[in-house]
Amino acid sequence: MIVLIAPEKDIENEVEILHRLFDAGLQFYHFRKPYKNYEEHVRYLNLIDQKYHSRIVVHYFHELLEDYKLKGIHLQEQPRIDLKERLISYVNSYKEKGCTVSSSFHEPEVLDACEVKFDYNLLSPVFSSISKKGYEGKGFDVRHINKTVVGMGGVNSKTIGKIKLLGYKGVGVLGGVWNSENPIESFKAIQRQYEIEKSTKN
Repeated sequence: MIVLIAPEKDIENEVEILHRLFDAGLQFYHFRKPYKNYEEHVRYLNLIDQKYHSRIVVHYFHELLEDYKLKGIHLQEQPRIDLKERLISYVNSYKEKGCTVSSSFHEPEVLDACEVKFDYNLLSPVFSSISKKGYEGKGFDVRHINKTVVGMGGVNSKTIGKIKLLGYKGVGVLGGVWNSENPIESFKAIQRQYEIEKSTKN
């Protein structure tokens, strides 16, 4: 699986590019816009063709799923910790509606020990980040973890082979697409390499 994270700040022609990425086969788009309020989230979703809404996972304002038929929700690390004993019931309330529920982790030991079963787990940084300066990669090996772990941090077409060797079931991309001169071609290159690795390492 390939998970694309939204750029934190809007870029030029972003929704147009996003539509083209969906057309190119993007299945998991993480709508992560920390600087947008609820109304701005609504405006952004309204710009996206409804036929693609089922591929969108929201990081903030999970209540958007009451009005939009989205793919699911994502719990970042701190909100997951803050839920404490309410975490399991919160996750189940969305799973019962047929939504995917994922979460972010920054230590493989914490991910492995987590008792809540998420549909998939984002772990970062595997390699040094493209979008965040000074965010050094840790090269986490997750072959011993019996969960769906998606590797993030420094992912591009050249690093996908290494990610597969470390035991990840998917890749998370941000800077490898949005920071490139041609986001569409960069995504397609990642997609092609991912399929090659998938067919050779199974």
